[in-house]
Amino acid sequence: MTAIIPLSELRQQIDNIDQQILQLINQRAQCAIEVARTKQAEGETGSFYRPDREAQVLRRIQTLNPGPLGDKAAAHLFREIMSACLALEKPLEVAFLGPEGTFTQQATFKHFGHAVKDIPVATIHDIFQAVENGHCQFGVVPVENSTEGVIAHTLDRFINSPLQICGEVEIRVHHNLLGKMESINAITEVYSHQQSLAQCRQWLNSHLPNLPLTAVSSNAEAARLASLDSSKAAIAGLMAAELYDLKALASNIEDESNNTTRFIVIGQQQPSSTGADKTSILVSTGNQPGALHKILAPFAEYGISMAHIESRPSRQGLWEYVFFIDIDGHREDTDVAKALDALQANVKLLKILGSYPKAVI
Repeated sequence: MTAIIPLSELRQQIDNIDQQILQLINQRAQCAIEVARTKQAEGETGSFYRPDREAQVLRRIQTLNPGPLGDKAAAHLFREIMSACLALEKPLEVAFLGPEGTFTQQATFKHFGHAVKDIPVATIHDIFQAVENGHCQFGVVPVENSTEGVIAHTLDRFINSPLQICGEVEIRVHHNLLGKMESINAITEVYSHQQSLAQCRQWLNSHLPNLPLTAVSSNAEAARLASLDSSKAAIAGLMAAELYDLKALASNIEDESNNTTRFIVIGQQQPSSTGADKTSILVSTGNQPGALHKILAPFAEYGISMAHIESRPSRQGLWEYVFFIDIDGHREDTDVAKALDALQANVKLLKILGSYPKAVI
């Protein structure tokens, strides 16, 4: 029978371990400062954040993790340590779809950690513009939802933007009905983003039939409006509930239990290959017979897996479309490079939007 260790002894062990952890974290922070000095001495003046390096570190932590702490929990802890260390090197400014309390802000913290300087902006267009103009080093924008499909504004903005996709992050989206009232029977109107209203359609029809549903710019804005009127409710995340002092009248009201939104990180960088990457491209064929076959054939020939394909009007001519495609692999990978070269010869336009590490946590 295993002997029971006295509580006082266990607490002393924890205190000793905490002291060691703190010393090691500060040693890592000092190394980060030295990294910054070395980069500056070599003439590097841009962002010190490297998406490929960060992804490799987090994957390594998950591989080395012996437990009992779960791999994702370990990676989250190291993400915050890396975020704090990076802030010592050089503050990182990231634009997100505001106001505070949105899922885009949540995605920003998940990808960059809480030591980042997050800058709320009003629209997806403004996020692109903030990064293009150099006001922020990176931006985080929603690109698709597992229930409602792609975010058209994001894809359309890429057609004329010079920015690259530098990373991706996925957020498991839980929607909550928020308000100041005591019961849902007192609700006269519900605010939310149009995507969230669509993702909760069945629940709303069942529990709040015939109530006005008003689409606003973001879930956080919906929560702000609900905080101003005790008869109005909002659909938003718990971060927004805490921020605007609202009650959760009903939780997890999304229609699909696996409701997930994918966000992408945009910036000026071109991350190197990590061995677990994704490449996004924009392709235009013009209005011609067999156009889709010409796009797909090179990927089949070189055994490249296609993760996603979406068409959008090109706005260049009647019935002309551009295709947004995600494939597995990095543009530097031999087979991917060959497939892209073959594709280039078959299409009117090929624009590589970025090769970047797949979401780690």
